[in-house]
Amino acid sequence: MLGAFGGEGLGHRPSAFLINDHTLLDGGTVSGALTVPEQLSIEQALISHSHLDHVAGLVYLTETLGFCETGAAVTISSVDPVVNTLRAGVFNNILWPDFTKIPHADVPVVKYRTLVDDVEQRVGDLWVTPIAVSHTVPTVGFIVHDGSTGLIYSGDTGPTSALWQAARGLRGLRAVILECAFPNRLGPLAAIAKHMTPSLIERELDKLAPEVPVWIFHVKPQFEEEIAEELGRVGSGRVSLLEQDRVYSI
Repeated sequence: MLGAFGGEGLGHRPSAFLINDHTLLDGGTVSGALTVPEQLSIEQALISHSHLDHVAGLVYLTETLGFCETGAAVTISSVDPVVNTLRAGVFNNILWPDFTKIPHADVPVVKYRTLVDDVEQRVGDLWVTPIAVSHTVPTVGFIVHDGSTGLIYSGDTGPTSALWQAARGLRGLRAVILECAFPNRLGPLAAIAKHMTPSLIERELDKLAPEVPVWIFHVKPQFEEEIAEELGRVGSGRVSLLEQDRVYSI
């Protein structure tokens, strides 16, 4: 758990997970949580959408890879609108260098891969299915598994259905990683921004297999204590907040 939050603050890093040492699941923070050797081991980055709290860490990761001159590279994978936004809006030689041409165009630090919606595809040593969710920009959640165990990752979303429907019958499902950005009192803001609140999560639980634990990430740092208190009344112990810097096994 590299970054557990939907923003940045003292001791709060934006959303990012590292799976099996080699695959990022979103990249809100990377270099702030990993040593240089750990960064050099990253080969894949699955990106749910283009908002900064999910991609800002990629820019510094690419710099690390470029400086070290070890031949290390990362393949950034997502659906077409997300890949296009990263190309045009982030790695565009204006906001940040275009690392698809650094150090050389034939041996770049960054490669892109466009994933097909609703189709299971091999990414590194994992199987990945991107499913569209409900957010203010094109966004996908991911079903991720290694052939025996797996998880569902919501990305940023408000109430959604397709992701949960796609995961029905998935064998070896060990966890649902679900966002929660705002406390209940900011429900109107959550509706506009298409994020979750604890009360909305309580309704989403009815769409999920009852035996699967639900791990919460993307809490806005300003509301951490308030959201934690409200989540404590949801799901009869099934719902828990993810802890930054902790290693989870499934």
